[in-house]
Amino acid sequence: MAGSKTAQPARSGGGHQQHDAGGSHGSLKSYVIGFALSIILTIIPLVIVLGGMVNRTGTLVIILLAAILQFVVQLLFFMHVKEGPNARWNIMALILGMIILLTIVAGSIWIMTYNAVAH
Repeated sequence: MAGSKTAQPARSGGGHQQHDAGGSHGSLKSYVIGFALSIILTIIPLVIVLGGMVNRTGTLVIILLAAILQFVVQLLFFMHVKEGPNARWNIMALILGMIILLTIVAGSIWIMTYNAVAH
């Protein structure tokens, strides 16, 4: 069939497709703030451990608190859990996952501590 043309799909932007399909991305400012907080929350426990500034229990508490804050910073600034159309469902799924994780960890510790067979 000489002379017949097939319809070609229209391309916009030089063949690049639209990446942002309703999802939100952070700004450079939010990434820099998140990165700075991550560095600070890493350096604080490091200095406390290397300097021997606090006793063992205090050091463990500070490391645990810094880890929890680091987790929150990662979720908010880099994973954008609170942004987008499904933010509520993302947070609910995260809470459910944390409940399941804490149940497994607490149950394992309970069993290892109070196992009558091992004594």
